[in-house]
Amino acid sequence: MLPTLDEEYGLRSVLPEIPTLKLEQMGWNVNIWVVDGGSEDQTIEIANQHGCEVVNQAGTGKGAAMRTGFTKFLSSKHDALVMLDADGTYDAGEITNLLNSLESNDVVIGNRLKGRIDPNAMTKLNYFGNHMLTWIASGLYGVPANDLCTGYWAFSKKAISSLKLNSMRFEIEAEMFASCVKEELILGAIPISYRARLGEAKLGSVVDGWAIFKKLLIRRIFGDPIEVVTGKGNLDMN
Repeated sequence: MLPTLDEEYGLRSVLPEIPTLKLEQMGWNVNIWVVDGGSEDQTIEIANQHGCEVVNQAGTGKGAAMRTGFTKFLSSKHDALVMLDADGTYDAGEITNLLNSLESNDVVIGNRLKGRIDPNAMTKLNYFGNHMLTWIASGLYGVPANDLCTGYWAFSKKAISSLKLNSMRFEIEAEMFASCVKEELILGAIPISYRARLGEAKLGSVVDGWAIFKKLLIRRIFGDPIEVVTGKGNLDMN
């Protein structure tokens, strides 16, 4: 699953890297979903050229895109879901490593902070912020977060069916971690490589960092999101 919004440059790089043949040899039936938030560039055209299924997300923002994909996954016959950003920062060839680790975990996190980070892939401010937020999450929840803001995850169906989420934007990864801990899912992590993004960056360092911190704190204090508490649903955005 790749969430997109005007990611033509990254998608051109990511899709050919997906190790479809190797995954099929491992016994997986592979479907590639591009969950799009209204791209106006060539994102959709590129996705169609590579045989992807394009899913129009409900709502706006990365969190909404991922929750749309999670809902679709729960209604599918698939056993596992790998999610990665479509901006070219992650090596899709490492999907096999995450799936191998998923055999002994409910969720696997791709850890950039313990992997190889290419020059200019992450600013000093973002590097510090990622470490700080990861440290805060680990302290608040008593479980190692490893790399809180990574955009590379693998999930079992059990995990997705357990998650309780309401994030709309970039705080979604922090909420996924918080929900994984609350639902007592087995979290694994493996080192991954991280590259400079292709195309225009959408994440704002300070503003989005503050939103991520607030999400961690709110979920630590109140537990489940209000949608779950009031009986309005879990992943649903209606």
